[in-house]
Amino acid sequence: MNDVEEAVAAAFREEWGQVVATLIRVTGDWDLAEECAQDAFARALDRWRRDGVPSRPGAWLTTTARNRALDVLRREAAGAAKLREVAVLARDEGPCDPEESDYESGVGDDRLRLIFTCCHPALPIEARVALTLRTLAGLTTPEIARAFLVPEATMAQRLVRAKRKIRNAGIPYRVPPAHLLPERTTGVLGVVYLLFNEGYAATSGADLLRTNLCAEALRLARVLARLMPDEPEVLGLLALLLLHDARRGTRVDAAGELVTLEDQDRTAWDRASADEGAALLETALRRGRPGPYQIQAAIAACHTTAATAEETDWADIAALYGELVRFVPSAVVRLNRAVAVGMAEGPEAGLALVAELEGEGELDGYHLLPATRADLLRRGGRTAEAAQAYGRALELVENEAERRFLERRLAECRSA
Repeated sequence: MNDVEEAVAAAFREEWGQVVATLIRVTGDWDLAEECAQDAFARALDRWRRDGVPSRPGAWLTTTARNRALDVLRREAAGAAKLREVAVLARDEGPCDPEESDYESGVGDDRLRLIFTCCHPALPIEARVALTLRTLAGLTTPEIARAFLVPEATMAQRLVRAKRKIRNAGIPYRVPPAHLLPERTTGVLGVVYLLFNEGYAATSGADLLRTNLCAEALRLARVLARLMPDEPEVLGLLALLLLHDARRGTRVDAAGELVTLEDQDRTAWDRASADEGAALLETALRRGRPGPYQIQAAIAACHTTAATAEETDWADIAALYGELVRFVPSAVVRLNRAVAVGMAEGPEAGLALVAELEGEGELDGYHLLPATRADLLRRGGRTAEAAQAYGRALELVENEAERRFLERRLAECRSA
C-alpha cells in the first residue's frame, strides 16, 4: 500500500501539469479539467493497488481523466455546444497519449500552450502567474497565496476571475505566432521562475526541495530559449536557473537538513550547469539590453565563481542588488539587498535596511524578514536579540526543513 501511495504521489509531481493541460485542450473547461484530473489520481490509488502500477502512469491518468470528463459532458449534454465537446472527447477511442500529438500552432506540448494561454495580456500579471502555477504545477491555492504574500481568500478569488476571463473572452489555447511572443514574455518568464523557486525552496511541506518542479522549469526555460533565441531576458532566466540548479544537490544533507550557502561543499556543485549558465549569461549581456533576470543571474554567478565562501565578492553583489531594485522595486528584493549590504559593510548596515522594511509593514507575515534580522544580529554578536528574532521567524515558517534549521540557530543563540 505504501508503495502505491508513493507511486501516486510521484505521478502527481511528474504528471499533473501534463494531464490537466491535455484535458484543458480537449474540453476547453478549466474547472472540469482539474476536477477530472483529481478524480483520476484518486482512482489510481484503488486501481493500482489491485492491478499494479502501470508502465506509463501519465498515459493511464490522462486516459482515465479524459473518460471521466466524457461521462460528465454526456450527462450535461443538453445543447449543441456540449454535444460538440462530447464528440471531441469521444473521437479517439484508444488510449490517450498526450505526447504523440502535434497541433496547429506547431509546438506539440500542451504544458507550453497552457503557459501562453494563462499569460495572455488580457489577464492581470498576478493572475497569469497564479493560474499557471495552479493548473500546470498543481500548487494548492494556499501555496500560491504564500508565494505572493497575499491572503488565501484573495488568491482564490483571483484564480476564479482569471478562469472566467479566459472563458468569456475566448482566449485561444495556443502558443502565439512569433510577432506576438514579446508581449507575453514577462508573464511567461515569471511563471517559469516561480515554478523553479517553488521547487528550489518549497513554501510548505516536509522537504525543502521539489526536484520535479525544478526540472520542469528548466525544461520550459530551454523551450522558451529555442522559441526566442534573441531575447536576452529569456537567456538570462535560463542562465539564472542553471546557476541555481548547479547548487541544488548541496542545499540539503543526507538527512534532508538545510545547508546554508556558506556551508555548502562547493566541490560538489554541478560545474557543467554552472558553466552553461555563465556562458548563457555572457551571451545575454552582449545583447546590450540588461534586465532583472540577467542581473539575478550575475548575482548567482558571483556565488558560483567564488572558490570559498570567504572569497565571495559581497560588495559586487550588493551593487548588483542596487541595480535590481531599479527594475524590481519590491520589498523582497530590498530584503535580499539588505543581506548583501550586511555581508559587505557589516551587520549594522544590513540591520538598518531591515528596520526600514519592518517599518513599512509590507513583509509582515514573511518569515524571512525576522530570519534575516536574526542572522544579522547573530553575526554581530547580539545573540539575545537574535534569539527573539528567530522565535518570531519560527512562528511564521511553513517548511519543515527550514523550521528545523531555524530551531538549530535558536538553540545556538540561547546556549551562547
